[in-house]
Amino acid sequence: MTAVTTTLPAAWRNAEDAAVRDAVEAHYEVLWRFLRRMGVDEHQVEDAAQQVLIVFARRTADVPREAARSFLLGTALRVASDWRRKDARAGDAVAIDSLGDHAHPDPDAEHVVAQREMRQMLDRVLDALSPELRAVFVLAELEEMTMAAIARALSIPPGTVASRLRRAREVFGARAGELRAQMEYGGTR
Repeated sequence: MTAVTTTLPAAWRNAEDAAVRDAVEAHYEVLWRFLRRMGVDEHQVEDAAQQVLIVFARRTADVPREAARSFLLGTALRVASDWRRKDARAGDAVAIDSLGDHAHPDPDAEHVVAQREMRQMLDRVLDALSPELRAVFVLAELEEMTMAAIARALSIPPGTVASRLRRAREVFGARAGELRAQMEYGGTR
């Protein structure tokens, strides 16, 4: 297990149902990253992932083992949308992420801060994408899924995946270029 999966609640690591346990072991990291990149705050991702896994556990008998990843990602897309809507209604509360921006005494604090800044920039660029484009882009570019697998996961035609991916790459490239120019020329971030 990697760092992400070691944070799984004990109830999911020790699940009696083999299908749920297998799905968690095989797909939790992808699920976690997908939820995070779909706009769920880092401190809420585990709760959102548990919500996805609860849906999966209830529907295990209906989901063929080879379709588990697609089912999990499709469910995660809807859960992420719900979390974003809920956060938007919550207003302008202090973000927990902003509390962690202070220097940490560990020797590699600069690296940690640089990584956090890069993730925040990626999140800003991803925020420029509509949820439909964002889902396809994250699955293709960050999770390295094939277009056929994305089509199955999102229950959309392969042609739609291709056109959304093309548009998402255009928007992503334009927004990334804008941010790069702002950083190079001392503009605001």
